[in-house]
Amino acid sequence: MKLNAELNGEHYEIELRSIEGKLFAKVDDREYELESSQPEPNVYLFKNKGEITQIFVSPQLKSGDPFVVNAVNEQFTITITDPKKLRSSSAAGANADGIAEIKTAMPGKLVRVLVDEGAEVSAGDGILVVEAMKMQNEMKSPKDGVVKEIRFTEGATVNAGDVLAIIE
Repeated sequence: MKLNAELNGEHYEIELRSIEGKLFAKVDDREYELESSQPEPNVYLFKNKGEITQIFVSPQLKSGDPFVVNAVNEQFTITITDPKKLRSSSAAGANADGIAEIKTAMPGKLVRVLVDEGAEVSAGDGILVVEAMKMQNEMKSPKDGVVKEIRFTEGATVNAGDVLAIIE
């Protein structure tokens, strides 16, 4: 399966093949052979050279939304597109002028609000910090805009998929 990915404004070509429990991935010119498993929905374990990495991928609310990925104490927003499906679609970039929702990927506690409602932010600016599984994850703005709404206060318990903030 061939896919395109966008992460922090960088574009990557990805090719994935799964054979007998092994995942063969090619990202641009780099190749990986991984053991992979999915112990529960949206949670993936990848073993590479004896090192295991757990990755949580937030479920998409609608097709075409970017994926929010938590891995190794970091959070990434990744847009994955299938070039075969894009040939007849004008959906690429459809959310550029709309609102962006910052959602939590896993249950936890909102430990810090880094900006106020009404603040102007740039893509990649920290908005909130959520603690989950004894790790603090900074939730970043996926686009330039204005913080329209912060839906939780510091100390609040949040569930996976909760919308924490809206950027317009």
